[in-house]
Amino acid sequence: MLEELQRRNYSESTQRAYLHIVADFSKYFGRSPDLLGLDEVREYQAHLIDKRKLEARTVGVYTAGLRFLFVKTLHRQYPLQEFPYPKRPRRLPIILSEDEISRLIESASNLYHRALLMTLYCTGARRAEVCDLKVQDIDSERMVVHIRHGKGGRDRDVPLDPKLRETLREYYRWMRPTTYLFPGTENGWRADRPITTKYLWQICQEAAQTAGIKKHVNPHLIRHSFATHLLENGADLLTLQAILGHADLRATSIYLHLSRHHLNAAKRPLTDIDISDLGQLKRSRKLHKQ
Repeated sequence: MLEELQRRNYSESTQRAYLHIVADFSKYFGRSPDLLGLDEVREYQAHLIDKRKLEARTVGVYTAGLRFLFVKTLHRQYPLQEFPYPKRPRRLPIILSEDEISRLIESASNLYHRALLMTLYCTGARRAEVCDLKVQDIDSERMVVHIRHGKGGRDRDVPLDPKLRETLREYYRWMRPTTYLFPGTENGWRADRPITTKYLWQICQEAAQTAGIKKHVNPHLIRHSFATHLLENGADLLTLQAILGHADLRATSIYLHLSRHHLNAAKRPLTDIDISDLGQLKRSRKLHKQ
């Protein structure tokens, strides 16, 4: 299965996730996965939803991993409808206000953390994309940041904010990173390897706690906030799609529901309707007898 994932050029994170899913599936039934089939898949899906209480999105990832095992690796002619994806409720993401973003950045405990938080917000990049940034990806002459091998293996360029450029310059003079812009550690010592997404999540949590922000702050929340603020400041939907690296415009259109600019631009339905003054209304709640 690993060879098949590699042959199809799946990302390393997807490879790890799918292999973990198949291992868990096999462990649940106590048998090798090639001895299992659709009946076990149905039972396992029900177990994930009813017993483990996993979200529909997570169960969808598990379903994709199992479908890859049976269809791509074991070459079983199972139709797609035999692997139903749970219906997901459509919830609007919570975002931070511009004031909260300012407080979050100001609450960074050091220059390293501030540079990371500013990069997250000013690029709108996914957390894995920020972790994998290299020094050469910051193009100060063209004022862009190169995002390499984003979701779906797609590259893209995002604008380099002047404030971010100055912060990264000061950060570079101090840190002197060689390959990765934000180097991680190994056995407590600095190493020429990227930081982990878990560490980036911890930085967000620490800064939010210091700033007194009660919302559950994580890298993806900062990405949502960036997208909404960009839309409110006049960016069009296609530009936002390109910056965020969305393959489908429908994924970008959710930010229309969050943007105050677009919500306020619509004319209110009561504006041109004549209704009586509130002072003429009785305060009694009794019904009229028929």
